[in-house]
Amino acid sequence: MRKTDYAAFSALDPFFEVVMRGLAEFVDGEHYFDTLADDVLFEFLYEFPGWPRETHGRANLMALYSGYGRNIRLDHGDSLIVHPSDNGRVVTLEYQVHGKALATGAAYDNRFVSIATIENRKIARWRDYMDSLAAWTALNKSA
Repeated sequence: MRKTDYAAFSALDPFFEVVMRGLAEFVDGEHYFDTLADDVLFEFLYEFPGWPRETHGRANLMALYSGYGRNIRLDHGDSLIVHPSDNGRVVTLEYQVHGKALATGAAYDNRFVSIATIENRKIARWRDYMDSLAAWTALNKSA
């Protein structure tokens, strides 16, 4: 798919951009979704109401992310630190994303650590850690 095929996910563009900066030398694909193996395993290692602990497959991840822009619009991502393993098969990313929770108008500032396992220049497994309190606070702040 070309980048234009992902217009429905534009609220996540700052996430895609910061992560692609960190992974560019290890994976193939123009867009983040293009870097994922068809059978990728995503593990979300935090508790957040309504969010699954695991998602299997690129199509299922895209379906999960499809509603993101109804809740949060990201403005930018930063503070990227990349920790590749010696063989480049595992890449740990530290980064932040910033934006706004649409329902509350509250600022959304979150920190992540994501661990990508790379096979054949595609992401085969993604383990995600985030500050779930930051997300909960932004999404539930009283106006």
